[in-house]
Amino acid sequence: MSEQGIVLSLFGRSDEGKGRSKNEDTFVVSDFTETSPINAMISHMSLAVGPRGVLIAVSDGIGGARAGEVASALAVDALQRGMSTVEASGADVALRVTVEEANQQVFENARATGRDGMGATLTAVLFHGVHAYIAEIGDSRAYRLRGNSMVQLTHDQTYVQELIDAGALTTRQAEESEFKNVIMQAMGLGSDIVVAMSRVSLQKNDRFLVCSDGLSGAVKDDMMRALIVDSATLELACARLVETAVELGSEDDITVILAEVGGEGAPGTAPR
Repeated sequence: MSEQGIVLSLFGRSDEGKGRSKNEDTFVVSDFTETSPINAMISHMSLAVGPRGVLIAVSDGIGGARAGEVASALAVDALQRGMSTVEASGADVALRVTVEEANQQVFENARATGRDGMGATLTAVLFHGVHAYIAEIGDSRAYRLRGNSMVQLTHDQTYVQELIDAGALTTRQAEESEFKNVIMQAMGLGSDIVVAMSRVSLQKNDRFLVCSDGLSGAVKDDMMRALIVDSATLELACARLVETAVELGSEDDITVILAEVGGEGAPGTAPR
């Protein structure tokens, strides 16, 4: 591990939703430079951002669809395996193409096993160099917390979000809509997808949150921000986020990953 590089502190947690018999969420943390993928964490860990990057990703099996837990596991596994073999250069292109290929694998598996309609969301953040690259399919979210300010890095690919964007619904109306859980695309539902991509610069002490809608659908952004800021550790922040979602009545599976940017190589101010 280079003492001059960027180091990520990480913690993740996934809990079954209220009254659910199985968890249809899947998450992964992968250090493509040195280590194997880690699908579950019970303690704090640190990973250096090497030349091949570090990936965190959350996939949420579509509620009510067939074999959602299979779809989310396949999506994350295909993403991790694909990213482990691509070249380090062109990180944004590599991530987009790998998500597209992962979608094709989930789609083909669904057809081959008689699970037509099997699908899952996928939101992935690849830390590479001094940037984070975000890929999104569906409505699992990524946020960045810088100081006391938190911004959503993804844009929900849902029916009600399209209505909000068109000015046909207010945010409050969308929260009460019977269509609020209808997503416009998902991994495995078709052979073609349009991956929403974005890039942000890293700055020392930035914190990134990737979560399923079991969290974001129950806990407001301001409350999420406060819970993270007021927690002494990433582990405590994850626990408080999950517990708050449950207390507020979330009936969906709840998955959260938190990553904090540190190390001597972390920029003091965000690069362009």
